Amino acid sequence: MCPKATFAEQVDGLTVRYQRRTPLLQRLVEIAGVLLAGRGGARLLRLLNAGLSRTSVLAQLMKMPPKPTAPRVLGVDDFALYGRIYGTLLVDEETRLPITLREGRDAETLRDWLLEHPGVQIACRDGSPIYRQGLTNGAPDAIQVSDRSHLWQGLSRRIQQIAAAHRDCLTAAAHDPDPGPPADTEPQDIDSPANSPAADHAQRLFEAVHALTDTGRSYNSVARELGLNWRTVRRYATATRWQDCVRRRPRIPSPLDRHLEYLRQRWGEGEHNAKVLHEEIKAKGYLGHYQRVKLAVAPLRRGLPINQPTSVAYHPAKSPAGSPPARRTGPSTRSNACSGYSCTAPNST
Repeated sequence: MCPKATFAEQVDGLTVRYQRRTPLLQRLVEIAGVLLAGRGGARLLRLLNAGLSRTSVLAQLMKMPPKPTAPRVLGVDDFALYGRIYGTLLVDEETRLPITLREGRDAETLRDWLLEHPGVQIACRDGSPIYRQGLTNGAPDAIQVSDRSHLWQGLSRRIQQIAAAHRDCLTAAAHDPDPGPPADTEPQDIDSPANSPAADHAQRLFEAVHALTDTGRSYNSVARELGLNWRTVRRYATATRWQDCVRRRPRIPSPLDRHLEYLRQRWGEGEHNAKVLHEEIKAKGYLGHYQRVKLAVAPLRRGLPINQPTSVAYHPAKSPAGSPPARRTGPSTRSNACSGYSCTAPNST
């Protein structure tokens, strides 16, 4: 017969299911591993007639669960596991390491953990009343504070609510015209927005939109008649003057700026070859590409100043004086293009 026997029932304090050692011997191995690590623990256990290799001692040491300790500063926040299932994350704010993850985000779960781990002095949480109740019941002596992220989040949400509640007041204040000299007395130079095709288009569209909206028509009705998007109609209708509707792109400084005066001078002397001009300013230290020089001198070929934008040219359609632009009947090259206008790239050589 086989001399081994199987115990059907466990004896408390003596046997454990699926274990090769008694609880007392397992505790002795863990203590030896904690105090003396691998080799030293194995030598000590050999003296106690419990021979184990150093790797076995280290393996038992790694299996020991970490003993949770209550941090001085505790961070509490919720997270989504999946769908509508949430959990509670507890973090040591001083070491920035997670402590545990608890299923659910109710006050009882947080209270039970705090009662099992006393010693929390400062609790950092969000504005949820659930966590406030759990911290109050589980750690009444702890100081409850809010972290920087939740402070900024709450502040931005509150500012958004105030701005939405006083939208009409902000609109009236933003469109309050400041007293100033009449518009017709202001000098306009050639670089002024009023002298560009885009400004002429904005002025005509501003007059056409206001001629229809001032009669009480809705934005959608005006948009259908003019062939525009209703947001474009709203932008022009809410503007107090057409200059506010002109989109001005800020000019980005370029390494070519310090060579523009030299290009004007050479152009006036009769040198109209962009390749030659590029080689000349390249000898003066310019490291840019030839195409930049070609685009820079393109306005000079049409008698325009050298700093005139040349990336897009607007070609307004002919329409009777005093009438709104015609409705767009075909596809346009711009997503928000107005009726009767198209964009084409300028020809330059």
